[in-house]
Amino acid sequence: MSENPLHLLMNPQSIAVVGANNVPTKMGTIQALSILKDGYKGKVFPLHPKEKTVLGCKAYASPEDLPEAPDLAILIVPGKTVIPLIESFGKIGTKRAIIITAGFKETGAAGQKMENELNEVARHYGMRFVGPNCMGIINSQIFLNTTVLPMDKEPGLLGFASQSGTYVTQSLPALRKRGIRFSKAISLGNEANINIVDALEYLGEDEQTKAIILYIEGIRDGKRFLEVARRITPHKPVVAQYVGGSASGARAGLSHTGAMSGPDFLYNGIFKQAGIIRADGVEDLYANGWALATQPPIKGKRVGIMTNSGGPSTTISSVCDSVGLEVPRFSEGLQKEIRKHLQPHASAANPVDLTFDVEVQKLAIKIPEIMMNSGEIDAMVLHGVMMTGYLREIYPHLKEMAGNMSLEEFLKFGGPVLPETFELPRTYNIPFLISSFFDYEDCYTQGYLDNNIPVFPFPEKAALALGCLYHYKQIKERIPRKEEALPEINPLAADIIRQAKQNKQKALDEHAAKQLLACYGVPVTKEELAETAEEALAAAAKIGYPVALKACSWQIMHKSGKGLIALN
Repeated sequence: MSENPLHLLMNPQSIAVVGANNVPTKMGTIQALSILKDGYKGKVFPLHPKEKTVLGCKAYASPEDLPEAPDLAILIVPGKTVIPLIESFGKIGTKRAIIITAGFKETGAAGQKMENELNEVARHYGMRFVGPNCMGIINSQIFLNTTVLPMDKEPGLLGFASQSGTYVTQSLPALRKRGIRFSKAISLGNEANINIVDALEYLGEDEQTKAIILYIEGIRDGKRFLEVARRITPHKPVVAQYVGGSASGARAGLSHTGAMSGPDFLYNGIFKQAGIIRADGVEDLYANGWALATQPPIKGKRVGIMTNSGGPSTTISSVCDSVGLEVPRFSEGLQKEIRKHLQPHASAANPVDLTFDVEVQKLAIKIPEIMMNSGEIDAMVLHGVMMTGYLREIYPHLKEMAGNMSLEEFLKFGGPVLPETFELPRTYNIPFLISSFFDYEDCYTQGYLDNNIPVFPFPEKAALALGCLYHYKQIKERIPRKEEALPEINPLAADIIRQAKQNKQKALDEHAAKQLLACYGVPVTKEELAETAEEALAAAAKIGYPVALKACSWQIMHKSGKGLIALN
């Protein structure tokens, strides 16, 4: 186990909350309530300069008044009070903090100066912190939630490190509807101290976390990110969404957390080298991560598809083909076995299509079990299992014909839920994904979600998730290669960059750019820098004719149109 700073921060036995009071609309109050109401069993110390009790807990006027040094301090306070509070907590021995307060680096030069000072004070006391400008953390293993929204009561399997606080907090209600639950989630904010590489390393070491997802606006230490990711991905899948590749995305990230971004092709290369799967959107980030966290490894590329309608089966098949999977035609023996349970006109070849036969016993158990037991598939997608969700939808049209029967009585026509379908992936140890237009409103969808079987709202999403499972299989099977260390920083290259930054340049001039390339072995033309006509003539004689004379300035990108190039 490494000395990662998040091990202590994510597992505190005592917490001080500064900024909570008895006003229910205050952010600090809401975050303190999340800690108190979601099941955390450790000590909680509210700090308030005037109140004697806060949310039913004894309150303390200052860190110095606390009965002990808390493991973790959480600050939801005005910006000007953050540094004095960190100093006070440092003096009493607190070693970890979460700083929710915004108004630091992301606001400009003055905020950057304040953030630098914050780091210096924390470093003096050996304190590590998440933030500032973040939304907190979740550790479902100890029922610790420091965000503003309630978390799911059941511990999850998916670890999340995010440079957006919204995706750790406001996403929780939507994820609950899809049965997706975090093991650990970390909103990193400005990353003034603990950064996304620390979070990735921590989640890689966390036994509860079975897969990791990352929301990235920019990585500051690419070398360490690559090293840490390469250690993790051979045994734990990592999915990342990167959003800073466009000009508008980079601008938004800079104003959001102060993150410095890079072009898409650069991150595509980093992810490929690291064995990280890239997600195109946040919905796929959550959904594909959850599939990787919950499903057994896929052993091959053969996919069995079963639906109650032709459209979804065609969609799933098409997407499977596009992501490198196969939808093989079943053997005659297997088709014969399946046909025993189909109507005469239904297809048994794969995909198996029940043509809107909604008999749950066939769709959810009998035929899937035959397919999974056949040895002819490596994964399965099932679309269309439904009961109470369907009955609830048709009830208004049938209510009068049913003698104005109540909805509760009408739903009983569906019969009991058949739990055997929820055991299929565990019994046969192959990935089993569900496509359904219902979520928790249907009893079967609810059962799948409650048993960690992913349910996707559209057929193609289920197929794309299977593609991620297959992609991760390919990552793990790569031929081991000697890892080449990244080159050390060249002193001349560092000096070139440093000088350009000091001069507030937006680009390098041609001479400096070529020097930089030459530092790393890239061939460049022979050239000399001249400031007078005499120096230019001497340089030409030294280089040898023919030669070109060019103006050299980072502010002039196109010289030929301005008459700034002369030959010989």
